[in-house]
Amino acid sequence: MCLSVVIFGIGIMGNMAVMCIVCHNYYMRSISNSLLANLAFWDFLIVFFCLPLVIFQELTKKWLLEDFSCKIVPYIEVASLGVTTFTLCALCIDRFRAATNVQMYYEMIENCASTTAKLAVIWVGALLLALPEVVLRQLARDDPEYGGGPAGERCVVKISTALPDTIYVLALTYDGARLWWYFGCYFCLPTLFTITCSLVTARKIRRAEKACTRGNKRQIQLESQMNCTVVALTILYGFCIIPENICNIVTAYMSTGVSRQTMDLLHLISQFLLFFKSCVTPVLLFCLCKPFSRAFMECCCCCCDECIQKSSTVTSDDNDNEYTTELELSPFSTIRREMSTFASVGTHC
Repeated sequence: MCLSVVIFGIGIMGNMAVMCIVCHNYYMRSISNSLLANLAFWDFLIVFFCLPLVIFQELTKKWLLEDFSCKIVPYIEVASLGVTTFTLCALCIDRFRAATNVQMYYEMIENCASTTAKLAVIWVGALLLALPEVVLRQLARDDPEYGGGPAGERCVVKISTALPDTIYVLALTYDGARLWWYFGCYFCLPTLFTITCSLVTARKIRRAEKACTRGNKRQIQLESQMNCTVVALTILYGFCIIPENICNIVTAYMSTGVSRQTMDLLHLISQFLLFFKSCVTPVLLFCLCKPFSRAFMECCCCCCDECIQKSSTVTSDDNDNEYTTELELSPFSTIRREMSTFASVGTHC
């Protein structure tokens, strides 16, 4: 319970901060930041909606919304894995595009229609791929005599025989291939794709640094920083998704030799690691990305009257220009440099 409270608090505040920074800060409205805000939204949804339902079930052995929560919680969890997978792949592609077009990338502005189309592809793909989870899940009630424990409700993988024949056959096919599909799509795809793209992107960045294409080392350093951030997010995601794959393998091949309590414990650990990933991702983003951390500190200062007074009397024009230039040259921004004269740098709280 204490662990869940900590994860809930940090996850809610961190993900809301990422979304607010991207929405309210003019210099942070790029395709990369839109993808990160989209990821933060799903992490927020996981922590805000799924975590309380899972904790309630663990404490009371009953599902709060009964069959609805039994179906919707796994669906949202698997959909969030799809969103994370496709978002990481899209970030890798965007970083490769930035490294390939080092001269023109920061002259490009991603329009709203293009950003919306990319986010729609991620959403539709993730939601459709997770749809079979709704068909597979059913609410089962335990026998109080089994193991000497009290009666409770469990969400089990069981296909209803009342389904139409076509859907029933598709559900059986998905259930048979679910283990390797889960492992290949939600673990191997983002891991291998990120490793390959990051290596190629790092090579492109080194070439640009040697050729002095940009004429400014700060730009290349920020671009390399973003590439390292994507790798760090992928490592965190891979670490948190491994127990779920282990649980699926144990369920498929060794369920007869493992007690039900052990299986429930493995499933609970995998769920909490998913919540942990949703909680740590914004923290990792603030620690590794200077534009995000500075925008976050700017927002915190806006909320403090003393900081506002100090910033209005002490801050010089040179510091403002340095901060503005850093955000403009950051790989988190695709804003034209000429627009800096009439755009606000601060984040409106």
